[in-house]
Amino acid sequence: MSDGYIHKYFLNNSQQYMQKWIHYLNIYEKHLERFRGKSPVMIEIGVFQGGSLKMWKDYLGETSKIVGIDIDPKCKKFEEEGIEIYIGNQSDPKLINQIFSNYPKIDIILDDGSHKMKDMRESFNLIYNHLSKEGVYLIEDTHTCYDKNYGGGYKDPNSFIEFAKNKVDELHAHHTNGLFKVSPFTCSTQSITYYDGIIVFEKKAQGTRNDLITEGMQETDMPYSIKSNFAVKRKDKKKFIEQKEMDEK
Repeated sequence: MSDGYIHKYFLNNSQQYMQKWIHYLNIYEKHLERFRGKSPVMIEIGVFQGGSLKMWKDYLGETSKIVGIDIDPKCKKFEEEGIEIYIGNQSDPKLINQIFSNYPKIDIILDDGSHKMKDMRESFNLIYNHLSKEGVYLIEDTHTCYDKNYGGGYKDPNSFIEFAKNKVDELHAHHTNGLFKVSPFTCSTQSITYYDGIIVFEKKAQGTRNDLITEGMQETDMPYSIKSNFAVKRKDKKKFIEQKEMDEK
């Protein structure tokens, strides 16, 4: 359970400048709590004044590694023990490959970069499949998806909101009768969570989908096989129910 550490840190901040929508803090704690004290590696896209880098380092623990990405060379001054800054564009494949070469296991991505649709989509496509098996990818300030100045707009196909909606379909690929192919994303993603201003993708290897039947035991039950009792798939469901109804007559 969260101890409100991020709230306390943010509201009592006396170090570098930070700016966050206050309702984001609960979201961070909900999705990042499980990484505390486990030596995670986190990338924050968008360094600005460096304040949040120190917050993540303090929150996640002494053995965590925080990597910042920014286009402004001045951001290098915010480096310290356990915090490294890379200068470049968030959607540059060479930069992303360099970071993954130096940090092969990355657990947390927070995209607080340009907020431009092209950069948000391209960064996701470059990074997501390389994220650790139970990693988390957060994109914040997604209200820019409705702003034409950032390449967005309501129902605009280039909007990251629309991109993420398509990922919901991809998540359900098993159930689309071939309309969507089962992809690495389908097989490795547990959930997509939408908030006001943030979308969170959480990874976890997915097992084969099985639709089972369970119910309370009845005194009149006939002795079914192990398969019937414990591993009835959807294709066997109708036959199973028909047989049970006949047995009860």
